[in-house]
Amino acid sequence: MKIMITGSEGFICGYLVENLLKNGYQVIGVDNFSKYGEIRRSYSDNPNYTLIQGDVCDTDLLSEHLKDCDHLVAAAAKIGGISYFHEYAYDLMAENERIMASTFDAAIKAHKENKLQKITVLSSSMVYENTNTYPTPEGDELLSPPPFSTYGFQKLATEYFAKGAWEQYKLPFTIARPFNCIGVGEGRALGDVEIKSGNVKLAMSHVVPDIIQKVVKGQDPLHILGDGDQIRHYTYGGDLAEGIRLCIEHPKAINNDFNLSTAKATSVMELARIIWDKINPEKEFNVVCDDPFTHDVQKRSPDVSKAKKVLGFEATSSLEDSLDEIVPWVTDQVEKGLI
Repeated sequence: MKIMITGSEGFICGYLVENLLKNGYQVIGVDNFSKYGEIRRSYSDNPNYTLIQGDVCDTDLLSEHLKDCDHLVAAAAKIGGISYFHEYAYDLMAENERIMASTFDAAIKAHKENKLQKITVLSSSMVYENTNTYPTPEGDELLSPPPFSTYGFQKLATEYFAKGAWEQYKLPFTIARPFNCIGVGEGRALGDVEIKSGNVKLAMSHVVPDIIQKVVKGQDPLHILGDGDQIRHYTYGGDLAEGIRLCIEHPKAINNDFNLSTAKATSVMELARIIWDKINPEKEFNVVCDDPFTHDVQKRSPDVSKAKKVLGFEATSSLEDSLDEIVPWVTDQVEKGLI
């Protein structure tokens, strides 16, 4: 089977491409290197991987390369951390709408005229931004108030692209909602704006690499944003890639949606303590709580039972084991002056 992945050079897709290649797929990646720049991957020379440098808003480009593809994973998007969503509120929404329209136009054409069987859409936990139901089940995005952030709202719109393409053109779909991906390879994005956290300047990134680099750079006491009670489910990228592959393959995934996440909830304070103890095992944990991001989401906690029951998917990598891989990578990036 041949699969096209848009946004193939992104963070989660680095794990996904590797997973698919190991499972015998041919993969065509399409990316314009707009987030991280050009990256050399472990699979870059794999004969079953073809990387097309181009803009996914170019519908003709996608259509040309979809002609002999069986499946499409729509993963391309402008993305960042919570503050990034609001710093670039209009640009994110406008560009991601253009990306989705182009992607679905090409997918509908390939389904009608060629051999494309289905599209798998990478949505986001941010569709549940305003939920009050925990753990949050699939379907709650239809019951809770719409997201405040334009990013979350557009991700919800992406799901409606999928539903609309099925309703009008009978293009089968699966919606995958990854929660808080962690892993190696999440470098500084091009165009990131720096903010100051204590005595350390950070890009508008994500909490795990941000805390690691502050501790590696010797920040003591450690500064965290908010009171540390914010709840997340930090899910290893390799586990998410496996869940996405099951979304692609499983017959019961057709026209269905799934939360993909570890079942374990962790507060930011707990995360900070784990990271501190891994890097500074002999030092007392000292922390200062700074003002939170204005738009921070206090809790994101999914119900993962549906993915386990229907797909047989379970995220098995522990946060501690994941950090054993991530901490050395971030440390190396700091030493090289890359973050």
